[in-house]
Amino acid sequence: MYYFGTNLDDRFSVPNFWPRPEECNKLPRDRDEVKAEYERIVARQRFRQAQLQEEQRQRALLQGNRNNGSDS
Repeated sequence: MYYFGTNLDDRFSVPNFWPRPEECNKLPRDRDEVKAEYERIVARQRFRQAQLQEEQRQRALLQGNRNNGSDS
């Protein structure tokens, strides 16, 4: 499909397609920013690992209760 005209930008542009700079991720530039980002990532990993362990513990308890209830 070909289109020749003077209003290409108005006709084919999508408003707010690209995110604004304040909405984008920024690379850490200095040592303190890198350290803070590392600590944030480690804290998130520990939180997720704790959640996973808690879910596994709950599943084990539920399976244990099911097995004990079916023996009687």
